[in-house]
This record gives sequence, structure tokens and C-alpha cells, in this order.
Amino acid sequence: MSAQLRDIAGELAKLLWREHTVYRERSGGVVIRGEHVRRWISLAPTGGRDETLVRVGRILDGGTTAPARLEAVVPLSAGTNVLAATCRRLLAEAAADVAPGAPGRAAPGRPKGSKGSKGSGRAARPKGSGKHTSFSSWVILVCVAGVIALYVYTTATRG
Repeated sequence: MSAQLRDIAGELAKLLWREHTVYRERSGGVVIRGEHVRRWISLAPTGGRDETLVRVGRILDGGTTAPARLEAVVPLSAGTNVLAATCRRLLAEAAADVAPGAPGRAAPGRPKGSKGSKGSGRAARPKGSGKHTSFSSWVILVCVAGVIALYVYTTATRG
């Protein structure tokens, strides 16, 4: 199955991208990397016979790969053209997920409506709120102090 996937991946890579790298994963699957489009495609054997799990993801800055964004199971008997069409569809959907300004889509790794600056690592605070402890935090602190005081009192009266 691994040799068959490698052959199919080679054909598929030629259909999809001019520049590509094909390599085998430890799990027996095959990965096609398109550095120029910053995407990767993985073909992995499934439990079913004559089927492959197709996963698509992004290549991040520095060459590391992000987790798969989309996946689909495709029968290998369908042919390379069907597999290529499935990969193109998954790549298009993955690109639409991260397209800036796409309606109804949030940037990856950031919740919708997040206004925090990208480099600060902190979420934006509402105007007027400083670094003061909130009311609920004070209530929790008072309750913890009360439990500690009650423990000290009971051990002092019994001991």
C-alpha cells in the first residue's frame, strides 16, 4: 500500500503543482509539500481497502507544518484525476478559511472579534479597565481566606 501511495502521490504532485517535494511519513503515508503555495497534502492509508485519507494543511513561516485543516476519504480506484479534484477542492476550502476579510471567517488561532495586537500576546482590554483585580476575584480571595481562618480556629480550639 505504501509503494502504491508513493506512486499515486508522485502523479498527483505533478498534476497539482510545478514545484513540489514528495516524502514518506513514518506512519506509512506520503506527504506532498508545495513550498511556493505554502500548502501540504498528506495521503495516508485507512482501515478500508483501496481507500486513502487525504489531509490538507498550511506550511508556516520557517517551514513547519500546521495541523490539517480539512480531510476526506477517497477511493484509490477512482483514479488520479478524481483524487486531484478532491485535493483541489480541499485546498480551495482551506484557502477560503484563512483568506483575509472572508465573511464569517476568523483568522486561524484567534477568536472572532479579537482586537489584541498580534505581537503583544494579550487580549485587548475594554477602555477604562486597568490592572485592578475584579470583584469576582476579590470574592474568591475572601472565601479562601475565610476557609483558612476557619481551619486555624478549629485546630486551635481542639488542640
